[in-house]
Amino acid sequence: MILCLHDAAARETVSLVEGLSRNRPRILDASTAHRVAPGWTYGFAELAPGHAEVIRSSDRVANPGCYPTGAIALIRPLVDAGLVPVDYPISVNAVSGYSGGGRTMIEAYEAGTAPAFELYGLGFEHKHVPELQAYTGLTRRPIFIPSVGNFRQGMLVSVPLHLDDLPGNPSARDLEEALRTHYGEGGLVNVVATNQDGTRVERLEPEALNDTDRLELRVFESQAYRHALLVARLDNLGKGASGAAVQNARLMLGLA
Repeated sequence: MILCLHDAAARETVSLVEGLSRNRPRILDASTAHRVAPGWTYGFAELAPGHAEVIRSSDRVANPGCYPTGAIALIRPLVDAGLVPVDYPISVNAVSGYSGGGRTMIEAYEAGTAPAFELYGLGFEHKHVPELQAYTGLTRRPIFIPSVGNFRQGMLVSVPLHLDDLPGNPSARDLEEALRTHYGEGGLVNVVATNQDGTRVERLEPEALNDTDRLELRVFESQAYRHALLVARLDNLGKGASGAAVQNARLMLGLA
């Protein structure tokens, strides 16, 4: 059973399923209702070694949010590798196409009444923060401020770091290698070098992966200032939503 409902309706439906005496269906929930709930598996297959197998055998899987997918993909491997302390003061900035903002936002942009760009979630209570913290492994609540632009889909998630504040004073290459070791080659999540064909990437736009299920990770660095920027690029409707749901469904059905 795949649930594409508002949180309250998803909780009610799950409660009804749990009340069945037998033949309870397996559930993949696309809402935010169960992403940090006990007994539920978080549906980011690349979260940790063997996690895809956990999803495969689970009866209750919560599909991830689009913003957390990018942030967790960047941060979790570095926490696991000991390069980012669990109590590090993380800030996550992100921009998404308006299709990730719900019906009201979509209608406003398509009617031409919405601004070209805006920040939101300025009360520091965005609903994605609990899963972002839980599955990065951070003990300190991260600051997360999303934004939306006047384009339908596509997403950039970025995390700035002071390298001198990290254990062992790592370089950008150390962070990049930790990410590459975690994800390997040939999967949906790929680590991309910031120097391509001898040319350093200076700009990054959010729509390049639209209509795909791919997720690209990059590490930018200023050696002079010992600053780094982690960046994830994905389609918020692909790996950030329906693409992840299809991946999870295939795992649960034994098709992948």
